[in-house]
Amino acid sequence: MQLILHYDETYREVKYGNMGLPDIDSKMLIGINVTPIAALLYTPVLIRFFGTKWMMFLGVGIYALFVSTNYWERYYTLVPSAVALGMAIVPLWASMGNYITRMAQKYYEYSHYKERDGQDPQQRPPRGSHAPYLLVFQAIFYSFFHLSFACAQLPMVYFLNNYLYDLNHTLYNVHSCGTNSQGILSGFNKTVLRTLPRSRNLIVVESVLMAVAFVAMLLVLGLCGAAYRPTEEIDLRSVGWGNIFQLPFKHVRDFRLRHLTPFFIYSGFEVLFACTGLALGYGVCSIGLERLAYLLVAYSLGASASSLLCLLGLWLPRHVPLVSGSGLHLLLTVGLFFWAPTPKVLQHMWILYVAAVLWGVGSALNKTGLSTLLGILYEDKERQDFIFTIYHWWQAVAIFVVYLGSSLPMKAKLAVLLLTLVVAMISYLVMEQKLRRGVVPRQPRIPRPQHKVRGYRYLEEDNSDESDAEGERYGGGGGGGGGRGDGGEDEALLSGPRPGPEPAGFGRRPCPYEQAQEGDGPEEQ
Repeated sequence: MQLILHYDETYREVKYGNMGLPDIDSKMLIGINVTPIAALLYTPVLIRFFGTKWMMFLGVGIYALFVSTNYWERYYTLVPSAVALGMAIVPLWASMGNYITRMAQKYYEYSHYKERDGQDPQQRPPRGSHAPYLLVFQAIFYSFFHLSFACAQLPMVYFLNNYLYDLNHTLYNVHSCGTNSQGILSGFNKTVLRTLPRSRNLIVVESVLMAVAFVAMLLVLGLCGAAYRPTEEIDLRSVGWGNIFQLPFKHVRDFRLRHLTPFFIYSGFEVLFACTGLALGYGVCSIGLERLAYLLVAYSLGASASSLLCLLGLWLPRHVPLVSGSGLHLLLTVGLFFWAPTPKVLQHMWILYVAAVLWGVGSALNKTGLSTLLGILYEDKERQDFIFTIYHWWQAVAIFVVYLGSSLPMKAKLAVLLLTLVVAMISYLVMEQKLRRGVVPRQPRIPRPQHKVRGYRYLEEDNSDESDAEGERYGGGGGGGGGRGDGGEDEALLSGPRPGPEPAGFGRRPCPYEQAQEGDGPEEQ
């Protein structure tokens, strides 16, 4: 809504004069799209410093700050808030993915507490035991999230559409759409508003949006519990800020992440294509700006409903949602590559609505399946924030690439989208094949927490470059000598069942709390 108002020449000249609003809008888009590129450097540190819940609260608060700047639209309010919003995107989404995964794990522990009464409290649940709960949690979350696209159109439907020109005026100079188009809405009329909205009405709309933002902040504050126990939060921070900074980069050695990276990139491509390529290049270009809201509502409802289809994964193999969503997008992309709708012709409008709904179905299957897969592959609570940071950082990189290529022909955009999708599907299937063969991924070892408990300190230094397999093979300590080097092959065939947690005794160094209670610290030995 903001970009449509700022696009209109009359609105800019009457309300803002020579303030240079188009230049401000371009700088805002730069701030939102470029700033997340650096998010890999600070996101894990912020999540460990503030905690998962408070990082979500802070991220939603920055969104509320961005909305509030529309009360007073100036360079010094819009651009800094856009930069802050760009900085918050990856931490917010990484903390939400981490939070949902942790809630599924904690819900499993809560619902199976009777089975764990006679077990060691430190013993972890069986691997994969929380997967059904995680699938349900992710399906419910993405079902509500995709409804946000429909809710975002309410200001358009009930407010802005009353001021828009019809398609005969806005599309007067538009001669090609769809696969024959160049850039975004080439030839679109510079005036789209019949009459200018009153400032009082704009303030009412902004106040409603601010109220929703504050309600979201209160919901996070009041309803969301802590993702970790207080002692776990302390342990997560105590591995050292230098290690927290380095570990996202070190996880790249895991072949699972390398094989899923094309899917991360495609996930960013496809959501931007739905909002710009499909909605603008095919939709607005042919049936007018006044129907943009209804096209996005169709996409939203299709995605929201089909997110619940992922619950079929409770009975089907885990690769079915991802492969199904990708196959559907593959067929749609090929179809759109050969279709150029005629401007100002409404007979093909039903095709656009069907395409929007089906694209939403594929998006929901991809996003829900990918987030669930990451939560299943990486159950260790010490790694989840790093994994989701890498996932959403690659999404942000893809969105930045789409922003840079916004002026390309539609055929070029579709070709890049199609190529990325094919590579992502092949890479994912290769990863699943490796896991079925028993190939062990190489993960960096998470260093032990370095607590300061009245003089008790660990004597050895842990090597976070060492993989779990190397640590078990060469004694579990820190030291990086022996075994495979960093340049060696990252994958080794599984030779037998993985050992369970080591019981307390002479083979395990007591933690600082045990040392303080039992008096067997390093100094006393």
